[in-house]
Amino acid sequence: MAVVRAVVFDTDGVLLATAARHAAAWKEAFDGCLAAWGRLTGERPRPFDPVHDYRDLVDGRSRLDGARAFLAARRIGLPVGTSGDPPGCGTVHAVAARKEQIFSRTVRAEGVEAFDDVRPALFRLREMQVGCAAVSASRHARSLLESAGLVGSLDAVVDGNDADVLALPGKPDPALFLEAADRLGVGPQYSAVVEDALVGVEAGRRGRFRLVVGLARDGGPDGADALRAHGAHLVMPDLGGLPAALDGRRP
Repeated sequence: MAVVRAVVFDTDGVLLATAARHAAAWKEAFDGCLAAWGRLTGERPRPFDPVHDYRDLVDGRSRLDGARAFLAARRIGLPVGTSGDPPGCGTVHAVAARKEQIFSRTVRAEGVEAFDDVRPALFRLREMQVGCAAVSASRHARSLLESAGLVGSLDAVVDGNDADVLALPGKPDPALFLEAADRLGVGPQYSAVVEDALVGVEAGRRGRFRLVVGLARDGGPDGADALRAHGAHLVMPDLGGLPAALDGRRP
């Protein structure tokens, strides 16, 4: 087995305890538009499920792609609109902006924290001379990582702003992960990906990363099985065992 010399971490739900806030923001954004969309479809669409719909449709995707996926799943046809659309229900961009507004409001009010297992894992990986990067489709990722005090423990960050500048497609395309590995100076064949999102796990496999770790923090068997089904080589409940798992793959 080749040496794993770098790890690329997803941000929300892996490093930062923000996944539940994202799910709640999506629910408020989507459910607040159901009446308006019902007038388009002739029937009231089914509300957003913050567990299954979040996992299957929006987790790991950019806001725009997440909005598209949910609308398609509910067979709601909206014009795409433009990036300048204000928060609302009439275009895909407006729905994405609505979610952004809600999430930003929550973060300003409540702040953000890293999971307890993150700092010890990053410290141990640094001792092992394993490079670490964080990736996210969110434009907020860098600032959130800074507010959580994690940027100094990372060697690279690739976020939604980078994706826009570099025109990187979103997950399940592996472009974000490959960009992060490139910034670490390590090819995917010597790198691991750690993800909690199904599309992120799929992206890791598409990028031919040496190891794709699915993180099932909720501890439920359904989540772990889904991560394996989408291509995770290994599923873990948290990051506590990650350094040892990587060390076991070193010569």
